[in-house]
Amino acid sequence: MGSCCTPDNSCSTSADTTAVAIAESTVTVYAVSGMTCGHCKSAITRSVGALDGVISVDVDVAGGLVTVTTGGEPDDAAITAAVDDAGYGLTGRA
Repeated sequence: MGSCCTPDNSCSTSADTTAVAIAESTVTVYAVSGMTCGHCKSAITRSVGALDGVISVDVDVAGGLVTVTTGGEPDDAAITAAVDDAGYGLTGRA
């Protein structure tokens, strides 16, 4: 228990899958309205960051931009819904 090894004693490390995910990642920038402060940044980061396939989220409150790094093509509908759920408006890709 708690080991990185599988039952057949072959080792599996997260470093390999992380490297693959980053190599195949896609960075997409979205324009988001209604952000004014650090709370806005954390709310969007938390909401979008919880989506499947999202590797990282970078929020530029002053510029009204949210940069999302995903493993493969982003799900624009899911990201829009996550931003809406956080209380902001995603106006499209920047």
